[in-house]
Amino acid sequence: MLHQDSYKQHISAQFNAELESVKNHLLEMGGLVEQQIGKAVESLLNRDSGLAEEVIAGDVQVNQLEINIDEECSRILARRQPAASDLRLVLAISKVITDLERIGDEASKIARQAVKAAEEGGNAGSSFVEIRHIGSHVGDMLRRALDAFARLDVDMAVQTVIADREVDSEYASAMRSLVTFMMEDPRTIGPVLGQMWALRSLERVGDHASNIAEHVIYLVRGLDVRHVEPDDLVAQVEEHQ
Repeated sequence: MLHQDSYKQHISAQFNAELESVKNHLLEMGGLVEQQIGKAVESLLNRDSGLAEEVIAGDVQVNQLEINIDEECSRILARRQPAASDLRLVLAISKVITDLERIGDEASKIARQAVKAAEEGGNAGSSFVEIRHIGSHVGDMLRRALDAFARLDVDMAVQTVIADREVDSEYASAMRSLVTFMMEDPRTIGPVLGQMWALRSLERVGDHASNIAEHVIYLVRGLDVRHVEPDDLVAQVEEHQ
């Protein structure tokens, strides 16, 4: 019996180590994606094609991390057949890495706009203010979503989801101002369209950061809030404490 108990403890310790490893790999991927977004925005603001090319090249590493982590999750599911909270952790990680990979894709899109802007030269006008502001906002959302995952912090996750509504509002306002800018000076249409595509990518980064935060809520509370309105989110989470 002692031998059997010792064996079970050994297996349990191995399983816990595997879960901790895959969680750390996710956070490593998150840190890389966070850097990618920051560099992409910086490359666009400064028309730095060298930095932009670095971001585009870095997407290969992001994609590889997604593949590696996905394989880890598949092995855990096949070998360990986890249940309850352990199963939720593996499923949440599997979903989060998809959002992180897509954020990496958006960073590459922004970087490509930076390369194009550097080639065109000139001035794209007021869009730089909006890109800087929304870029900072969604970068903060992503950082908070990853922190919420690392700490299993439901309150931080809820606030991240709610913050996406403000990003959506800022994005709509920025697009309206850019349309007005193009109408006032048709010569800016080409460059400003590029900035609008970049803003669209940043808005999507906010959506993916919100998704990650929703996965944290599912992980900790077992509550699926993907289609819950922000106004109802707090109440639902409090009901499932």
